[in-house]
Order: sequence, then structure tokens, then C-alpha cells
Amino acid sequence: MTLTAWATGVTSALTLTLGLTATAFAQDVPDLGGREVVVVTENAYPPLQFLDKDGNAIGWEYDAMAEIAKRLNITVKYENISWDAMIPAVSEGQFDLGMTGITIRDDRKDKVDFSDAYMRSEMLMMVRGDEERFTDAVTFAANADLLMAAQPGTTPFYVGVYEVLDGNEENPRIVKFETFGAGLEALRAGDVDLVLSDSTAANGYVSASDGGLKIIGEALGAEDFGFIFPKGSDLVAPINAAIASMKADGTLDALNTKWFLEYKMGE
Repeated sequence: MTLTAWATGVTSALTLTLGLTATAFAQDVPDLGGREVVVVTENAYPPLQFLDKDGNAIGWEYDAMAEIAKRLNITVKYENISWDAMIPAVSEGQFDLGMTGITIRDDRKDKVDFSDAYMRSEMLMMVRGDEERFTDAVTFAANADLLMAAQPGTTPFYVGVYEVLDGNEENPRIVKFETFGAGLEALRAGDVDLVLSDSTAANGYVSASDGGLKIIGEALGAEDFGFIFPKGSDLVAPINAAIASMKADGTLDALNTKWFLEYKMGE
């Protein structure tokens, strides 16, 4: 066999294999016939979902949901709600799906069903750029004058309570805010000294802060994000199939590059 013939055979085999793989993925993702799916979000967790300077709702999750809608042939209708009301509202069936960088936790599985994880992130400590009084979780906890901002009911709140401080959810050193953004503004203003955030958001904020913010210490653990549904929802399996196909063909990696490397917060 000549080299040319061998190369042609390999190319043909590779093309056939890729074609069969793509066909298999297409067959695994069902067609839901244009079904309307009501998705609720918070628009307060950049770069996953937020409002840009012109008031447009954008972000990683919006792009991901648009691709999921295309693959499943669904029509997405968006609604907005606060974080503290989201899980109860989805649990009661007011919405078909919730998305706002929701950590997959066993205690939440009693109320809602989760999709498979579409992202893994680490919890990081974010401080002002000139902070020198502490350098990690241990030195923060040791100084009783230091305060941390947190949004109750979120993973950063629980990590702050149980991994940074003393396990008391009413510890006065935890200043509670209704939104993540409000806590971040308090950090910038000097009203608090620490904000915990997953790496997906923290790195974006730091890179856009022009030295105003920095990350200190080591990561405090990893978390997986998933979409939430009312218990027993028939959308879980189709959404999981779409997520799997997007992982397999590189779509999720492309979204990560766009929103965590290329996108500049505030521009």
C-alpha cells in the first residue's frame, strides 16, 4: 500500500468515525417539538448571568441555554426572581428550570431535582488590592475585627460559616446581603474585608478591577453547578443529554473560553 493510499484510508475512516459519533450524539438528544420551557434566573451572578451596561441579560448560562434550546428544539421563556426565593419557587412548580450557578448539594435534592453538572468551580477568597492584615482563612478567622460579606443560603455563606469561621450562622462577623453584588460593593467600599466567590466569578472581577481586588490564600474546595427542576420533572433527562453532547463536542469548553478568558467585565 502506498503512503497516499494509507493516508486516504485513515482519513476516510476518521471521517466515518466522526460522522457516526456526531450522529450518535444527535440521536441521543431528543426533539421536544418546540415545547415552551420557563427558565427562572437571578441576573446577579456574572459571568454566568447578569445585566450588561445596556441592561441586556447575558452570560455563560444564557449562551448555554440557547444552545440547549437549539439542540432539544424547545422555546425558552425567561423570568427573574431573587436567589432566596428561587429554590422554593422551582420546587413548587412555578417554573420549569432554575439557573444561577447553583451548587449541587444533597440537602437541596430533597426540594428539587438537579441536572448533571455543567461546570466545576473552586471557592476563592477575594479582598481589596491593598489588603495586608490577613493572607488566608486562618489569619482572617484569628482577627475578630475583620468582617465577611455573604448572601444567606449560598455556598459562599456556608463555606464562610463552617470552613472559615466557627460554624455559627449568626456570627456577627458575617454581614448578610440580599445579593452577591451588594456584598462585593461593600468590600470595595471598605465596609467588609472579605468576599468568598467561586473561581468562575472571582477571577473575572479581579481581572476587571484594575488592581482594586485580589485573591488570597488557597482554594477552599470545589463545587459542581447544575440546573434545578421541580421534583420528577421530565426535562431532566433531555437537558442531561444536551449537556453531555455539549461536553463531548467542545461547546462547554468554548463557552468557558469566551466568558472566563475573553470577556472583560464592565466593557
